[in-house]
Amino acid sequence: MTHEPTHFAQELQALRDRVLVMGRVAERRVRAALQGLTTRNRDTLDEVIAGDRQLNDLQIDIDERCFTLLALFHPVAVDLRAIVAALRINTDLERVGDLAINIAEAAQRYVGHAPVKKLIDIPRMATIAQRMLRDALDAFVRRDTELAQHVLNEDDSLDSLKTQIFRELLTYMLQDPTTIEPSLDLILVSRHLERIGDHATNVAEDVIFMVLAKDVRHHSAEGA
Repeated sequence: MTHEPTHFAQELQALRDRVLVMGRVAERRVRAALQGLTTRNRDTLDEVIAGDRQLNDLQIDIDERCFTLLALFHPVAVDLRAIVAALRINTDLERVGDLAINIAEAAQRYVGHAPVKKLIDIPRMATIAQRMLRDALDAFVRRDTELAQHVLNEDDSLDSLKTQIFRELLTYMLQDPTTIEPSLDLILVSRHLERIGDHATNVAEDVIFMVLAKDVRHHSAEGA
């Protein structure tokens, strides 16, 4: 029995849709962690830390869909690269979910202290990181290499903000030792946001690999 190409196309589209759903869930968790930090809402942070069964279930579902497509249809060229990209993106999105938990844990410690300063740059970092993730996933679904390249270009602004946050908080810590612990937690949050940007960058690089068969990952060991 042979499988019709239309059936494969439908299954591949269903896979893309699941990846997009997982991306939205991961992004929602990051947004909730930041909201808990900025509003100092422990209940919101507790919900993030408790984990998200939905994200775990989606990860398993996407992996199984990828393996089934590979086993049943033996895809080649761009279709094969699309499935490989989905497997790699799935791992990146799972890590984004983990980083949301890390942010919420640092935020829980932070809200136990008096605020060090008004939070300005960390919400800006969060906005950029979430936009990068959204754009990278849109690029995957639309096979849009221009949008993927735009995500890669945004990474520098995240790095700059992280450096700026570190320098500013270092000044606070030197002036007042009581700000050291909460400042370190804010620095951790900025690092986790930078890592979310890195995962969005990975997704964008996978899109370019998928569409152009061109590996642009920074670390050759991660390329395939």
